[in-house]
Amino acid sequence: FCTNPGLILAIDGPGLSHFIDSAATAVTEDPGATMLTTAIAKAYQTGSGRTGGLAEVEVLARGSRPDTAAGAAAQLLRTDAGAFLGNPLLHKEVFGAASTIVVCDDLVELVDVLAAIEGQLTATVHADADDQAAARALMPILEDLAGRIIFNGWPTGVEVGHAMVHGGPYPATTDSRSTSVGTAAIERFLRPVAYQDVPSALLPTEL
Repeated sequence: FCTNPGLILAIDGPGLSHFIDSAATAVTEDPGATMLTTAIAKAYQTGSGRTGGLAEVEVLARGSRPDTAAGAAAQLLRTDAGAFLGNPLLHKEVFGAASTIVVCDDLVELVDVLAAIEGQLTATVHADADDQAAARALMPILEDLAGRIIFNGWPTGVEVGHAMVHGGPYPATTDSRSTSVGTAAIERFLRPVAYQDVPSALLPTEL
């Protein structure tokens, strides 16, 4: 859930209507899941209920909730760019299977929404060849916003490898200089020590 698509920014049009219909159907049919702890599940229910209860937000779909102590139901919401920009409550992360679609009139409005968002672990661009000019304009913004940029895919999709970054600008992580997944993650567990004029016999074996 740390890279669940909590915010889906989209430009209005026929393609968006088709996506919303398909996504709402999938969420409605979703059986839900049991979260790791009851505290996490309660926080999810509070957060998703708070967002879904706002006057400027439409609840598009809710899934089923498992009959378990930490059971949670998926939720799909919709709002527009003006409402998102005007209400900081819509910017708060909901940790769990809740996604809010922010409908923008055009690319300019979408950029305005991106400028209002805090640091993220990931940012995904869904685009085809005809969208490359718009995608190129978004790239510098996304580089500042997120630790990992994905094209035509959905996170998590984390692979432990040399090129993987699972971190991002604050508040996505408290230290954006490193990563929690991938070989560079070793930097999170190291503190540099300099050995100046130390006799060889006293140096660590590695040195």
